[in-house]
Amino acid sequence: MKKVFAVLFILLIIGAGYIYYTIYIPVDSNDTQNISFVIDRGSGVNKIASELKEKDLIKSKAGFYGYVRLNGFDTKIAAGKYILNKSMNIPEVLETIMTPTLSETVVTIQEGLTISDIDDKLTELKLIKDGEFETAVKQFDEYEKYNFLDRRKIENLEFPLEGYLYPDTYHVATIDFDNERLIEKMLDNFDIKFATVKDLFDAQDKSMHDIITMASILQREVRTEKDLNIVAGILWKRLDSGWHIGADATILYATKKKNIDVEDLDIDSPYNTRLYVGMPPGPISNPDIEHIKASITPKNSDYWYYLTTLDTGEVIYARDNNEHNLNKAKYLY
Repeated sequence: MKKVFAVLFILLIIGAGYIYYTIYIPVDSNDTQNISFVIDRGSGVNKIASELKEKDLIKSKAGFYGYVRLNGFDTKIAAGKYILNKSMNIPEVLETIMTPTLSETVVTIQEGLTISDIDDKLTELKLIKDGEFETAVKQFDEYEKYNFLDRRKIENLEFPLEGYLYPDTYHVATIDFDNERLIEKMLDNFDIKFATVKDLFDAQDKSMHDIITMASILQREVRTEKDLNIVAGILWKRLDSGWHIGADATILYATKKKNIDVEDLDIDSPYNTRLYVGMPPGPISNPDIEHIKASITPKNSDYWYYLTTLDTGEVIYARDNNEHNLNKAKYLY
């Protein structure tokens, strides 16, 4: 019997030592290199443990899971992006990911979103109250910092920075979120991205404001990359020839709807490019660099008309109005 107790005691000691080792001894006490770790909203302890193990930030998934459950920490872990390293043990990792002030929220701004759309996204993420981002855009007054912004042309628009808030993934503070800081990040990003096409821009004679406005229309009108330059060529040709641009996307920007109705075609708005000749007052979305580049480098063609199929997004071209009407009957009705 004594031998049995002795074996059990040894096993207990070994087990306690292993538990201590997996929880309190870091993966590498000498490795302090920062590692970004993202916790998505709704992630459970098991998923978090698995992802920490995959990044080699903990020794044991089971050790992490057990320590969290035993101490009731599972409801205290906050979603966001954290900076961790391999010199942290499990209690230190948890101390970080349970401190919301140390977290960041990952915000993905898709191509073609408007400023109102961005406000909706930030509101949904509970970073702001509805309308706060829109207000920050309207109150923006740092034009001198960004030479690509033409203050005279944009400051009186409803949303002056529309078109220039570059769509991308941003990491922002979950606590003490700052609208102005996000705006600054997005404008800085626009500056970086635009630098890749600046030589092309300098080689042509259109203004930055018109280029970005056209790019924003392309972003909402065309889904297929292969068609961007051709449609850009059609729209610039219409503009240069004194035609109506005739882009439904500009009308939708004015109505703030997802779909266009027949009565919307006659709405009295400078964004109604079926009613008014010339460019709308400003961009109607925030385009990515591919659409900006297409706006700068349009492709000449014999086409004057196009439509986008409702199902696949394929662009169908026509040389005259009769051919266009046939295409509409075939692909849209």
